[in-house]
Amino acid sequence: MQQVKFIDLGLTDYKQAWDYQEKLFDEVVQTKTNNRKLTPDEQIKTPSYLIFCEHPHVYTLGNSGDKKNLLINEQQLTEKKAGFYEINRGGDITYHGPGQIVGYPILDLDNFFTDIHKYLRYLEEMVILTLTEYGIEAGRSKGETGVWIDADNPLKARKICAMGVRASRWVTMHGFALNANVDLNYFGNIIPCGIANKAVTSMDKELGGKVDEKEVKQKLKKHFAALFECELI
Repeated sequence: MQQVKFIDLGLTDYKQAWDYQEKLFDEVVQTKTNNRKLTPDEQIKTPSYLIFCEHPHVYTLGNSGDKKNLLINEQQLTEKKAGFYEINRGGDITYHGPGQIVGYPILDLDNFFTDIHKYLRYLEEMVILTLTEYGIEAGRSKGETGVWIDADNPLKARKICAMGVRASRWVTMHGFALNANVDLNYFGNIIPCGIANKAVTSMDKELGGKVDEKEVKQKLKKHFAALFECELI
């Protein structure tokens, strides 16, 4: 069984978390590169990580995104004490902030399965199974990543978890952002994920009260371990 090191960074500046991801990602890629020069007996097994954290208010724009989907200017960002970064993941613009559970798996998919679509579906399934435990019926929206509620009803469709990943040499980074007890007003400053006319929601809004984020994290970890057939250490 694969082992995945679990790290909870708590409330962490976005750039610091990004730099930390990049460091771990580069180390895994470098290990894979070095292994090519070695015999099978000499090769070093690549590590895998699952990072959880929360960020202070920040907007991030993926490499396929449109900056016009940020609806406020630099002065307004400063007034709202929010950062903005253009980053190297897929997807468009999203918001991160306190009360949102952010997960960054850094996995060498050569140790699991080499299929990015399957990887994304597993991350979505992890969140769907977790929400089910709270009585929240969620699923997928055709042609769109992430986890949705009432996805088949254009008048009610709302996203509860955004996703955007990067992969190189089958090593992943970035990941998912599940809205637990997040201030949804901050989503009003963007066109979330570049998808107009679709709402964003959170667990506390759907349930009518705050959720225990530590408990949510434990459930996410449980389903992650089961889906990826790994042991979190």
